[in-house]
Amino acid sequence: MKVKLYRNLSEAVTETLKTIFEGNRYADKVIEKVLKQNRKWGARDRRFIAEAIYGIVRWHRYLATVSHSQGDEYWRLLGAWLVWKEVPLPPWDGFKGLDVPAIREALKKDFPLPVRESIPDWLDVLGREELPVRWEKEIKALNEEARVVLRANTLKGDRESLQQQLADEGIGTTVLSQFPEALALTRRMNVFGSASFRQGLFEVQDAGSQWIAPFLRAAPGMRVVDACAGAGGKTLHLAALMQNKGRIVAMDTEEWKLEELRKRARRAGATNIEVMAIAGAKAINRLAGTADRLLLDVPCSGLGVLRRNPDAKWKLSPAFISKVKGLQQQLLVEYATVLKPGGMMVYSTCSILPSENGLQVGQFLAAHAEYSLEEEKHCWPSEGFDGFYMALIKKK
Repeated sequence: MKVKLYRNLSEAVTETLKTIFEGNRYADKVIEKVLKQNRKWGARDRRFIAEAIYGIVRWHRYLATVSHSQGDEYWRLLGAWLVWKEVPLPPWDGFKGLDVPAIREALKKDFPLPVRESIPDWLDVLGREELPVRWEKEIKALNEEARVVLRANTLKGDRESLQQQLADEGIGTTVLSQFPEALALTRRMNVFGSASFRQGLFEVQDAGSQWIAPFLRAAPGMRVVDACAGAGGKTLHLAALMQNKGRIVAMDTEEWKLEELRKRARRAGATNIEVMAIAGAKAINRLAGTADRLLLDVPCSGLGVLRRNPDAKWKLSPAFISKVKGLQQQLLVEYATVLKPGGMMVYSTCSILPSENGLQVGQFLAAHAEYSLEEEKHCWPSEGFDGFYMALIKKK
């Protein structure tokens, strides 16, 4: 890694790490705020800030181990990360007492998996229990840097024309053949300032996530309920697949997410979306028996997207996962009622744990004989993208 270190940038890194770990804040939001507050920083400065913070958050336990530091000694962690990246350390106070030769030696050692892959012990135990064959390769893949993937908005054009327009703007992409609307950036860059983005020609959406909306088999003219729409990435994909024909009822408990969805829908030219804030069971009851299709992209542990949200592994707990599994089953039972007879729903998560995925579907089907499993699909992190699970369920 070729980089010239500047003290103000290094201080920004250590202060941001403190906010993430001690303020229990989300890494992406904190980094975004820091970069907005320092508009004079150039592209190289911003890249260093983001890479250093995400790198240290991702490898926190490993770096703390090789540098013999406490988890809150952020200058020592930064120093260990820089040594790992073969960047010479300047004689700054924060790096005093850091034994660089000892760190280099420690970096050559083979540590147990929870240290080597930098995860909590309880998570390693859980992963081995649930995925005894796959766990090691999946958690290793989840430590790789996530690719930036775009989804061409077919309401405004196709993938080929988008790729050409992006190239004209100096944004290089490659086609991902197994995903019909996906383009991956050839190098990481901010695409939100591009003319193509402002014109609504694409959304940033991981390739694995792009499998979910087509899996629902929604056709133009149908009535579709997106029960946990959030900011609407999959909702917008559904609108494009339905060619703006029919109706999508996009629901969420968070009004600010729905406001973001409204804004994105305007930019994308998606006109068949009706936004509805959920304020109790009445909203669900009003929709009973009205939907041809239901997308139930439920809250989950988020283990499948640790590449993008590495801080999540330090915020997660067994108690949270247990609680969210109860919510998943509750949502399955409550929202299944919105389907018409013969209608279909997709239950999906961004988790790789069977207890949040196939086992949840199995429990629901065992208790509700009027539904049957049509198909299920996994997108594994070891295949190169985020981890997702989806099950297509039919109401008889």
